[in-house]
Amino acid sequence: MKRAYTNGILLDGTEQMQPVAHKILLTEDDKITAIADEGVDLDGYEVIDLHGSYIMPGLVNLHVHLAGNGKPSAKPRDNAALVRKILSNGLTRAVAYRLVCSYAKLELLGGVTTIRTVGGIADFDTRCRDDAAAGRLLAPRILAANEGISVPGGHMAGSVAVAAHNNAEALAQLRKASGQKVDLVKLMITGGVLDATEKGTPGELKMKPEMVKAVCAEAHRLGYTVAAHTESPEGVKVALENGVDSIEHGAKMDDETVRLYKERGAFLCTTISPALPYALFDTAISGASEKDQYNGKIVFDGVVESAKTALANGIPVGLGNDVGCPYITQYDFWRELCYFHKYCGVSNRFALYTATLRNAQLAGAGDVTGSIEPGKSADFIVTKHDPLKDLRALQHLELVVCRGHVVKKPNPKRNKTVDALLDPYLA
Repeated sequence: MKRAYTNGILLDGTEQMQPVAHKILLTEDDKITAIADEGVDLDGYEVIDLHGSYIMPGLVNLHVHLAGNGKPSAKPRDNAALVRKILSNGLTRAVAYRLVCSYAKLELLGGVTTIRTVGGIADFDTRCRDDAAAGRLLAPRILAANEGISVPGGHMAGSVAVAAHNNAEALAQLRKASGQKVDLVKLMITGGVLDATEKGTPGELKMKPEMVKAVCAEAHRLGYTVAAHTESPEGVKVALENGVDSIEHGAKMDDETVRLYKERGAFLCTTISPALPYALFDTAISGASEKDQYNGKIVFDGVVESAKTALANGIPVGLGNDVGCPYITQYDFWRELCYFHKYCGVSNRFALYTATLRNAQLAGAGDVTGSIEPGKSADFIVTKHDPLKDLRALQHLELVVCRGHVVKKPNPKRNKTVDALLDPYLA
């Protein structure tokens, strides 16, 4: 199928992107074939008139958990017990897999055309990836890690990560993941906000440095990059010293940490969204304990300061929103761009660039997607208003195109209660 997208204003996704009018975007099947001048012969093309709307690359979300929908719970959930129940028989596995696929579709309807999963249930993420690539379901391009590797009592152990008691078990899980043909490996090196047992101890180091080193060495030998959940200065240093390729979340940095990032050639995946509710919501709304709010503020400040320091020192920064955490839904990645602009002080242009071409490059998919140029995948979104002027233009989309598949007037079902709670933090 050959399509011509006319009367659009083009934002190409590059760092210096400027609105360009009077161009026609030509695609054939799943590829962009040309950016042509008005007046070109469109015989044989399906013409889609954009009526002056803005066309830009699809968003790339670097930190996704497809097993969750972000709906907050009134009381703590035993996620490990829930996963055991899900995997206990074929029927519950099938139902859970369909839910995962529906959450992936929500990502797409929210304008995200590529996701990088960093912890999931069993092999659901790679299955979803392959079904989407084969056209059996509507979903973004997926770079999948499947289950992460944690330790007993570690972050997400038993739910979207496997608890390894020793190096041999960690390496066995890595071999299992390799057999599932994952795209990357995920380690849970530190704790987080909700699994901190004491006030002032979020991001407590859980995984021994020698386990980090052993997994990274073998993963690199097998050709995988390693992403690591780290929410403390100590955890970040342990991760970088032992071979991790990306720090997920981050923490405040000193000069030694900056040096380690640069020596390792690692990047930071900033995730402002998940800590914000715990740090800034009134506890009467969030239901967080004083401990959780205090620890949430530590993590929130650490993530923001980490991003600022990285940007100031030339350390690559990508964006993810840790979707699946409470209040972080599968359709609202656009909020992470707004937070990046508001709390880290970057321009709207830089936020858009980060969430498109830069993220694609950091994920290892920059030659496939992330910008609008001939030869790349036909992955783009259309907004009525200019996102360079207001990133909230990304909330309401006119069109989503992923690998050439067109979704007109995407309208994901929204959680109005959650949206109302989060909207004030965009101002």
